[in-house]
Amino acid sequence: MLFNSLHFILFLPVVILLFYLTPGKLRWMLLLGASCYFYMAFVPAYILILFFIILLDFWVGIKLENSESQKTRKLILTLSLIANISLLAFFKYFNFLNDNITALLDLFHIQNKIEFLNIVLPIGLSFHTFQSMGYTIDVYYNKQKAERHLGYYSLYVLFFPQMVAGPIERYERLGNQLREISNKYLTYNNVSNGLRLILYGLFIKMTIADNLADFVNIIYDNPLKYNSLSIVIGLTFYSFQIYSDFYGYSLIALGSARLMGINLMDNFKNPYLAKSISEFWSRWHISLSTWFRDYLFIPLGGSRVKFARWFMNIMIVFSVSGLWHGASWAFVIWGALHGLTYLIERWLKDLFHFQEKTSFTFWGIIDVLKNFVIVTIIWVFFRGKDMSNIGDIFNAVFKNFRLVDDFHVPAKVWILLGFFVLSDIILFNNRYDKWCESKPIYVRWITYSLLIFAILALSGVNNNPFIYFQF
Repeated sequence: MLFNSLHFILFLPVVILLFYLTPGKLRWMLLLGASCYFYMAFVPAYILILFFIILLDFWVGIKLENSESQKTRKLILTLSLIANISLLAFFKYFNFLNDNITALLDLFHIQNKIEFLNIVLPIGLSFHTFQSMGYTIDVYYNKQKAERHLGYYSLYVLFFPQMVAGPIERYERLGNQLREISNKYLTYNNVSNGLRLILYGLFIKMTIADNLADFVNIIYDNPLKYNSLSIVIGLTFYSFQIYSDFYGYSLIALGSARLMGINLMDNFKNPYLAKSISEFWSRWHISLSTWFRDYLFIPLGGSRVKFARWFMNIMIVFSVSGLWHGASWAFVIWGALHGLTYLIERWLKDLFHFQEKTSFTFWGIIDVLKNFVIVTIIWVFFRGKDMSNIGDIFNAVFKNFRLVDDFHVPAKVWILLGFFVLSDIILFNNRYDKWCESKPIYVRWITYSLLIFAILALSGVNNNPFIYFQF
């Protein structure tokens, strides 16, 4: 069930209506049932995988809290992490590992007899696996009390607005809010804030991301057919496509939860205004970057280690982040390039004692543009179909200098993209909901009307799935 589908548009108001009509103590049952229905709209049988994760980590949390032996607690946590990672590895990385084993054995003329699996990746598996592991790790370090109500813990993992593509929430934040749903009342603020977030999320997904997707696909499907300028336009379009696609999803998730009085974390803070890679990751997919910081980088020793170890920690975290996104070397390279760029920036900053600049000074703007170009180039490894396709992209950029080709972008697309960039960065400052709250009611309704008109009249030809649903 996609957020931009008629199915969801019918599903959400029914759930919200029933939520407020249901007695407070029974609401967790309603939301749990609705979340199961939402997930089963994709591949029904895969709900059993989620049930396994839920039962395992619910039991692990209680055992960790009850056990006084540190050795036993460490063993329980280790087994839980192995089980979660093994499940993720089987569905997401088995064929990738098998393919690499085959390539290695071929060097020695040995046949790999392990069959490749014809399986579909359970949607959102990387997200709810990380969310559940974060909970058990927090319980282990006594940062979180173990949840002893199976229903509430199940709802924490399954909560439908964010279960498929995040944000990856901590139990302290989301779980505690879900425990208070019996006290939630229908309020004008929650409904208005929720609906305007959903509306803007649909707008940037359906009119920005989906329109850009058509031209990005043209470039990546046959890069050698087009000249350098067309390739550069296509790469730039992808930077805005993936941002508006994932940001749009996140706004719909936030808005859906807000309708029930639940606040999910903001996952984006104008990432393309970042002046460095480190700042970019403090603004992009914040729930994932903070997860890796807290549960991988810091346990590895963080920054309080010798230079060689710190260097290795940075590269491990960014490379694993790339692998989390997808089972291919291209994703690993994508993550590693971010890590390498981060290290180079730190080295240059320490060497030349660069001072942090504000975004809207001359040199600040230069830094923003420089960082955007770097991120856009690295996105090629994220979007490319395979290493051959990625090679063709770079080959076309540096060799196809002919003046004319048949790549044409309608004025509508340029206008929509320009509006999005100017409005989201300058007018709304990435806080469309706050901007609306500060305006008179007639300005708000004019804005809503224009957004609805744009969705109906200017949406992309294809209703594309959200990019991050594949992870």
